[in-house]
This record gives sequence, structure tokens and C-alpha cells, in this order.
Amino acid sequence: MSCPYNIQSPLLHNPSIFSNPKRIHRCNLQVLAMVSLPSKTCSVVTSSALHLDETAAGIRAVNFLDKLKAIPFKDTSEILSTMEKDLSNWTLSDFNGLLMALFTANEPELAMELFSNVSSLSGLDLAPNCSTFSIIIRRCCKRNDLDEAQRILHHMMGNGYNPNVTTFTFLIHSLCKRGKIGNAFRVFQVMGGIGCKPTVQTYNCLLKGLCYVGKIEQAHEMLMNMEKKESIRPDIYSYTAVMDGFCKVGRSDEAMELLNRALVLGLEPNAVTYNTLFSGYTKEGRPHHGFTVLKLMKDKNCLPDSITYSTFLNGLLKWGKIRAALKVYKEMVGIGFEVEGKMMSSLLRGLCMKSWKEKDLVQDAYQVFEKMRERVSVIDHTSYSFVIRTLCMGRRTGEAVYHLEQMTGMGHVPRTVTFNNVIQALCMEGKIGEALVVLVSMFENGKIPSRTSYDMLVKEFNRQGLLLGACNVYGAALKQGVVPHRIPTKMMAKIVPQTVVPV
Repeated sequence: MSCPYNIQSPLLHNPSIFSNPKRIHRCNLQVLAMVSLPSKTCSVVTSSALHLDETAAGIRAVNFLDKLKAIPFKDTSEILSTMEKDLSNWTLSDFNGLLMALFTANEPELAMELFSNVSSLSGLDLAPNCSTFSIIIRRCCKRNDLDEAQRILHHMMGNGYNPNVTTFTFLIHSLCKRGKIGNAFRVFQVMGGIGCKPTVQTYNCLLKGLCYVGKIEQAHEMLMNMEKKESIRPDIYSYTAVMDGFCKVGRSDEAMELLNRALVLGLEPNAVTYNTLFSGYTKEGRPHHGFTVLKLMKDKNCLPDSITYSTFLNGLLKWGKIRAALKVYKEMVGIGFEVEGKMMSSLLRGLCMKSWKEKDLVQDAYQVFEKMRERVSVIDHTSYSFVIRTLCMGRRTGEAVYHLEQMTGMGHVPRTVTFNNVIQALCMEGKIGEALVVLVSMFENGKIPSRTSYDMLVKEFNRQGLLLGACNVYGAALKQGVVPHRIPTKMMAKIVPQTVVPV
């Protein structure tokens, strides 16, 4: 069959490199001599990279890397000698393992130089096999060199090597991930042309790719066709991929229909599947639908995770559903999940503003604030300001004064309106002395009291019949260049010791 890919590649120094390893062009091996492998390379290779540490090939690969690392700078002759000596009795399996180890250890250039030159050394006859090609293709995909990966795939097949389904799927996945859906389907056709049967994972890559480029209808049609096939059955990831596509374009109800279809077929959705719906309903401005999803999730014995609750909570806060958000927050905390700091701040502000009219939320707002104080060493000044105003409006002036002092003690300078909130609350309770202390605190923190600050104090002094105190505050205001609207009055005046207001 004909192949649409161009086989010319700067990576392939000689077009016959793969068909006849003995004819590989000898590149400048100074690159190998100049490589300074980091000391952590061998530990990386030996541990989690390829799980080679328990095999003979792995030990040999590590020893070889150690020797290359120990070679003096630019000693090309010793490089060649080391390669000829150490690789002379290696199998192709050993060599493939070494290539993988080098890629994993972030030494791709060294791996490619070794790949291009190893067969030119005396005594070696290591013709690349399917595994070798697959390693190189994966390397190209990870480096986002997808054109190169496709050329190598074509050249591989042109020389009689048929990739396995894993290699095909990896390339299709990489193409779909970068939106090259047309190329992905051409590779898929090549796959079918050589009789390599795709797995459900292959189809899932295509489903995600179609949704990624906005071809939701085609993805849905492919999913429905998969249901009819006997050779391949969609799994929950297939449905989740298309559900995600529907949710991203504002069609969450259709995504819910797909979920119900998956349940009828006996599939078990996971947290990712449900989280897709939470995100979809939030995007559409219908976050309250999340309660239905959450109930279904629990009914199907799928435990909500931290991402589930965070996604749901964030959606409710975004659309101002504060009471619903508080319910989710309490459930989340009750289970033991941590709530992200920014979301706690959003919830706190929402509760504070709502509590100014709905007084039953004052305590909830304060509890959220206390929870924040337990977790965060420094609370931002805006959160303090909201809580102080909320406490004042809830007639909890003692706590308001305390947190005002805490706020200034932490180096925050409250806004004038925050001081005024406390002064007003204290005056409404007749605590004129404490209100004057707050006025003094304004001066100490570099804030000039506003006309409103003085008006509230003059008004309360007048109400209590304390003429001298009212005159004193009025005079202090004038010295600061502020002319209060309220003036001292003789109504109900009493003779009392004069109260001194600092200027």
C-alpha cells in the first residue's frame, strides 16, 4: 500500500541506515566525548525509569553509563575503545534497554549518536528491530517532533518492520493531543491496512482528539459505532471523553444522557467522569445541578474526591450560590478534605456580604474565618475587613475590636471605612469611650479620620448629653481641617469632666 509520508529526514544520515546497519554513516563521535553525564543519571536509570535495575541488561547499561561519564574530556579514542569493548557482546535487547535508559535520563542526543554509530564499530552486528524503532518513535513524540515520528514509522514499515498496536496508539495519541486529527486518522488507516487491530485505548485517543478540535458530532458517532462492534467495546473512558466534549460546548444535558447510557451498559463511572459534569454545569451557569450529580455519584458507590468537591464548590461560588456553597464546604470539611485558600476567601466574602441582610449567616462566616486562621499564618487585610464589618453588623463589637487590634498588630493598616464600622457599632451600643480609643488608633496607624468618623462621635456625645465631649471632638476635627456635619448641641447637656481627644 502507498504511504502519504515523506521518508526524507535529517535524522537519518543515510537512507539505508535501517535496512543495512553495516552501512551506517560514522558521525563525529566527539559529541560522545563532550557529554558530561550528571551524577544523578545512573540513579535515575537504575530506579524508576525503566525498571532495569533487577535485570542483567540494566546492570550492564548502568555500568556503561558510568564508564562514559568517567572518560576524560574529548578523549575520542577512549570513547571508541570503551564502546567496542563494552558493546561487543551485547544483545539487541541490551542495546534497546540502553537507548531507553538514555532517553529517560534526559540524554536524548547521546542516545541518538549511539544509535547512529554503534553498528559501525568492529565486531558488532546489531540490526534494529521493531522495539528499536518504537523507542525512537516515542522519543520523537515526546519531543513534539511528530513529522519525524511519522517518517520513521513509514521507513520502518518500508523495510519490513510492522509496528505493534502500542506504537501506533502512542503516535495517534501524540497527534491527537496536538490537534493533528487528520494525521492521526491517516495513521489509524495505515494501522488497519497492515491488519493491526486497534484497542479501545486507540479509539479513546481518537475520541479525545475529535473533541479537542471541536468535532463533537463525529466523536459521538464514533462512540455509537463502537457500541455496535463485537470486536471492540467502549469503556468508561470512551464515554468520559465524549461527555467532556459535550460539556465544553455547553451541552451538559447530553453528557448526562451519555452517563446514563454507560450505566445501563453496566459500566462503572469514576470520579473523573462525574467531575466532567460538575465542570460542564458550572460553565453553563447551572452549578446547582451538581447536587443531582453528587447524589448519583454516591448512589453508585463512587466516592467523591477532593477534586470533585473543589470543582463543585468553585462553581457554586462563581455563580453566587452562597448557601449551597456553604453546604458543600461543610460536607467537604467534615470528610477531612482541605479547602484551597482562595476558595475559602471567596466563601468568606460571600457569607459576609450575605450576612449583612441574613443575620443567621454571621456565625457561619466567623467559623470559616477561624478555620482560615488555623490554616494560614497571615490573613489578607480584605478578609479581616469583611469579618470586622460582619461582626459589627451582628452586634458582636467585642470580637470586632479584638480582630481590629489583631489586624493592626499584624502590620495591616485598615481602611478608614473599617475603623468607621467599629466606631459606629460602639456608638450604637453607647460605648463612647471605646469608640474614642478606636479614633486614637486611627491616628496611630497613620489614618486621618473622615468627616463620618467625627460625625458619629459628636452625634453619640450629643445623644448622651455630654456637651463638653462633643465640643472636644468637634474642635479636634476642625484642627485636622475636617468640618463635621454634626455640631455640639445643648440639648440634655450635662456637666461632666472634659474628655480629651488627641490631635
